[in-house]
Amino acid sequence: MSGSRKGARIRATAAETVDAVVSAGRSLDAALADSEGKVAADDRALLRLLCYGTLRHHWRLQSWIDRLINRPLQERDSVINALLAIGLYQLTETRIPDHAVVSQTVEASRLLRRPKLAGLMNALLRRFVREDTASIEPESAEAAHNHPQWLIDAITADWPEHAGDILSANNARAPMWLRVNSSRETAASYAARLEAEGMANECFEAIPGAVRLQEPVSVDDLPGFHKGVVSVQDGAAQLAAPWLLADMRGRVLDACAAPGGKSGHLLELGGADIALTCVEKDQGRSRAIAENLERLGVSATLVCGDASTPEAWWDGEPFSAILLDAACSASGVIRRHPDIKLLRRETDIERLAGEQRALLDSLWRVLAPGGRLLYVTCSVLAAENDHVVAPFLEATPDAQENDVLQNNNIRDVMHRRACGFQLLPGTAGMDGFYYACLERAA
Repeated sequence: MSGSRKGARIRATAAETVDAVVSAGRSLDAALADSEGKVAADDRALLRLLCYGTLRHHWRLQSWIDRLINRPLQERDSVINALLAIGLYQLTETRIPDHAVVSQTVEASRLLRRPKLAGLMNALLRRFVREDTASIEPESAEAAHNHPQWLIDAITADWPEHAGDILSANNARAPMWLRVNSSRETAASYAARLEAEGMANECFEAIPGAVRLQEPVSVDDLPGFHKGVVSVQDGAAQLAAPWLLADMRGRVLDACAAPGGKSGHLLELGGADIALTCVEKDQGRSRAIAENLERLGVSATLVCGDASTPEAWWDGEPFSAILLDAACSASGVIRRHPDIKLLRRETDIERLAGEQRALLDSLWRVLAPGGRLLYVTCSVLAAENDHVVAPFLEATPDAQENDVLQNNNIRDVMHRRACGFQLLPGTAGMDGFYYACLERAA
């Protein structure tokens, strides 16, 4: 296959992937899983770049498309709208030469069985460059911030002084963080191994075991990855296990445990001092937990069940510590999952908050007196965080917050809320996470 046609195939596949998210409401992960097999292995990085980048800049790209096209494309040609957005993304956000962008994007329209629209695609892309459309100021907040209006409003209401930084961080590419298995090696020694192999990195002293790479690499290139020496996990997520296990031993529950990153961290730190049970209601995601733990060489009791109904799987013996990593809007990890901005709806937040409160109420019953529950979300929205935890504390006489940070080195990067602590996306290169440490009276 010639280079030009190969490039067109990548762009056509990217357009199908983006269209599956925008028009069909599929997750980007699921759409890419179907698409990556259509291109050569060494072309998948470009495919992912085009898909992630186009979805990150969706609203601005669409505003340009609306300016360029007098009459919107028909619904059956939505894949061509996605292809045009991919072309505009390349022209403004990549170093690919303009002539290559235009020629290969036009050819991609033919591969997508829309040859009659190839001329229109060519004219629009050339007009975009000629008229310098990208220099025109965005006409809406959505186009300016590349977020839906409801999410802009929600973030601004909760974080009036930080909204601009949060929105910008959400549109940035996330760095690759590693968690070094402390039972096998120190972060400093592993960082030195990476440097020796030409992978620039830095340790983050506030989080023991955390190493941040300057450039992402394949896990196959990470020394010791397949032997469990290191795992890929954002720095913010690495706070959970040591926070939960501080001065705690015995039976530990990881509720909503998939895909098992925090489960593995708990076992690395707790070792023989803890007996871990992992609960996940999705059978496919439960398999991911097993695979992660097998790679690390550790084991736990895996339960396929709903954490909100413990009577269906609990053996009656209380847990000393519970990690509740609750399903949420994921508004703190948008930079890793830009499709969230398109797939999440404002109406989802109230429903999710209800589910989060139900989980708190249910799991509190299986927590031992004197035990600890760490409530975690990857959301920046108060409705899912302190607005869930505060009413729970008011309604639960034997519940109290432990507001002492397990690691005072992170105090400067955490925001104290009415209850709990918030880490905002982009802070020290980390994702956005909320933590509230709750203890049950002895």
